Amino acid sequence: MAEVDERVPCAVEMRSCAAGFLARITTRNRLPLDYSERSLRVVDFLIDGLRKGGTDRAGARTALLGLGAYVGEVLVRRAGAVWVDFDGDQRGYFGQPVGVRMPDGRVWNPLGKVVNRFEAGGPEESLQTFYLTLHGRARRTAAR
Repeated sequence: MAEVDERVPCAVEMRSCAAGFLARITTRNRLPLDYSERSLRVVDFLIDGLRKGGTDRAGARTALLGLGAYVGEVLVRRAGAVWVDFDGDQRGYFGQPVGVRMPDGRVWNPLGKVVNRFEAGGPEESLQTFYLTLHGRARRTAAR
């Protein structure tokens, strides 16, 4: 996330956004965030902690963007997705400017999924379950 202007990075900036967030969050904490699908359980836990800690959405904005970038990067590295800038209709539908396109052409909104987990909580919004039930992912993709 851009620290100064609070803008959401474009598609070509999302990988570095995820890496920067990961570097910041793991500097102080030993978290098993290794871009694996298993690590999405940790993301669920972190989001739940933000919510239970009483942080409002505005206060959690930077963390939610970083976690959304991380989730998207898991899709890129493990499911064969690519980051894309959404067109106007997609921005209106998803409420986000970027997302990922799967090998079968479907687009998904990892930033929005993270916000949904934060706002709604509950197992139905699990990011690990999202990955495991995701349509359009490649069978096996080597880490990039």
